[in-house]
Amino acid sequence: MTSSPEYLESGSGRPLAPPQDSSGGGGRRTGWIVGGGLVALAVVGAGAWAAWSFFATGPQPAEALPASTIAYVSVDLDPSGGQKIEAVRTLRKFPAFKDEIGLDTDDDIRQRIFEEIQGEGTCEDLDYGDDVEPWLGDRMAIAAVDTGEDMPSPVIVLQVSDEDAADEGMAKVKDCSGGDGEASGAWAIRDGWALLGETQDMVDEIADDAADSPLSEDDDYTGWTDAAGDAGIATAYLAPEAGKVLADSLDGFLDPFGVLGELEGSGGMPMTYSDDASSAECAAPCVGYAAAPVSEEVTAALEDFKGMAATLRFDDGSLELEVAADPGKSQDALDGDRGGDVLSTLPDDTAAAIGMGFADGWFGDLVDQLSGQLGGMSSDELLDEMADQTGLDLPDDVETLMGESAALSLGGDFDLERFVNSDDGSDVPIGLKVQGDPDEIESVLDKMRSQMGSASSIVDSDSDGDLIAIGPDADYRERLLGDGDLGDSEVFENVVREAGDAAAVLFVNFDAGDWLTSIAEEDPEVAENLKPLQGLGVSTWLEDDASHLVLRLTTS
Repeated sequence: MTSSPEYLESGSGRPLAPPQDSSGGGGRRTGWIVGGGLVALAVVGAGAWAAWSFFATGPQPAEALPASTIAYVSVDLDPSGGQKIEAVRTLRKFPAFKDEIGLDTDDDIRQRIFEEIQGEGTCEDLDYGDDVEPWLGDRMAIAAVDTGEDMPSPVIVLQVSDEDAADEGMAKVKDCSGGDGEASGAWAIRDGWALLGETQDMVDEIADDAADSPLSEDDDYTGWTDAAGDAGIATAYLAPEAGKVLADSLDGFLDPFGVLGELEGSGGMPMTYSDDASSAECAAPCVGYAAAPVSEEVTAALEDFKGMAATLRFDDGSLELEVAADPGKSQDALDGDRGGDVLSTLPDDTAAAIGMGFADGWFGDLVDQLSGQLGGMSSDELLDEMADQTGLDLPDDVETLMGESAALSLGGDFDLERFVNSDDGSDVPIGLKVQGDPDEIESVLDKMRSQMGSASSIVDSDSDGDLIAIGPDADYRERLLGDGDLGDSEVFENVVREAGDAAAVLFVNFDAGDWLTSIAEEDPEVAENLKPLQGLGVSTWLEDDASHLVLRLTTS
């Protein structure tokens, strides 16, 4: 039976410094939110500790929050048994995890985190078994909610399995924290969830709004979280309103290196430093914190933001992060499904590679965006400046050089010491493979060589059909032009999602040669913890007007 709302004003633990709040309410933010959330708040920020589930089942914290929620991060510690076993077995492949954390499949992660916090001297008289375990559930979240104030209101959501026991447990937290007064914080329990916030009125308003219009039923929330794929150990969400809130709060930004001053013609290299760019000590050129207006392009992009969601999960022995977001203009430069075209033809012993497909006019569009964000220089002026420095005709030469699809790769026999000590790179297996017009690309390379002098061997090249390989190592260039089958390799297929539709792909094979362990050979402990890694893949693609990104990390 669900009890009527209950409230507790309390304070606890070490106080947090109050954030700036133009409404004047910042002083009310005390350590109670941290202390009152003693048993779970740290869990939200401890993603590594929470790496234990696959499908999130049952009620979720979004049910206890209103549709006016602007930002939301939840953690789920209630995995299915098989997935929990798989996650722990995967993590225990790393000696550091097994030795330092030592979690087993039947351990209570909530207790471990509680004991870590308590070990720092917070509420030492509380007993986990008596005061916490009887009521604390497995799901929790932190959120920012629009309550009509100048800034969003922070709230913590905890799942509770026994509301009466939760009431008693929270009362003990109040006693051990010593907080009093309304400004010390408040909490309310409704329908199996505890809401913790700054004041009773705020928590009550959020709970009432959630009952009328829960976040879990909001179209933006369900749309973006569905687009981010199956639920997992953690979920993050930004509402469309988050962009507007950020745009409203940005009336300038800090330029810690005086970059804008340089672009606007202050001349010379920065020579002095000042915290105040307007002070006498900060005469140009100056390294200072110079306030500058945010460009109209940046403001417009924030105001047009349509939302995003991200999910962290275990999937088939891999740790996977999937993001679905408003693409904005971020992928205008990329050709929708050509990111893996060249990369998939690389040698199957490739250690690392990044592949991209390019849309027509991509470099000019990129410069247009950059100039709009920086301000002070038009895109034509920026192109002219870069052309003077490189000797290239821009944007045409760069677009010709990169072709329709390209991949920068590192061979599996890469050796860090040889790379560092090489005089000309002729024995370093690194190269760029491009699908385009080799004759036109060669003309651009000739311009580059004339500017590079003795270092021109870095852009030596060989071609075959519509492919050209560029790099210092002749043997590796020959291998690049061969008909490689990286795209069909086991590691590639394990770590790269949607390779055939991806606009860009990053691939790392930790098992290719001994390049990874050689990097850490001076630290045996680090090397031992690198051994379980098999591969890393990142791919991004457009689908249903959403930009998708998936990062996968696998172990052998």
